[in-house]
Amino acid sequence: MLIEKILWSIALPGFGQILNRKYVKGLLFIGLEFVVNLKSHLNDLIIWSFQGDTWRAIQATNDQWLMFYPCLYMFAIWDAYRDAAKGCKPYAYLPCIGAAYFATLGVVYSSKWQFHGVAPGPVWLPIGFCLIGIAAGGLLRTIILRIGKVAK
Repeated sequence: MLIEKILWSIALPGFGQILNRKYVKGLLFIGLEFVVNLKSHLNDLIIWSFQGDTWRAIQATNDQWLMFYPCLYMFAIWDAYRDAAKGCKPYAYLPCIGAAYFATLGVVYSSKWQFHGVAPGPVWLPIGFCLIGIAAGGLLRTIILRIGKVAK
């Protein structure tokens, strides 16, 4: 049941909250997702990025709106997990925070970074940075928990 709610929240922010019977919060996340998606042109960016037309995606990006998306997305996933788990493991939020932070950095630098003349663009660079953020948050969580055990 927990995994189902997380996966639905990954599919669309707010769905996990609705499954958790947090209807107002779920509808708020869905509404925010649609607003940010429309204002940032995210669906077009995804299409062009998957088609390999990253320069077109870079030019069409509304960075001011797209920078909000990673935090909204990762917080909705975290919130669905927290409500479904009814209490979390210590520092379990750190991978989500790391993912939101690093994915936002990916958005910021998506129009600047190139690898051998190829720009990953406003979709692929944030996704790659998101994975790095999950790993960094998980590593930080592990370090904090180990320091806590040593201190006891």
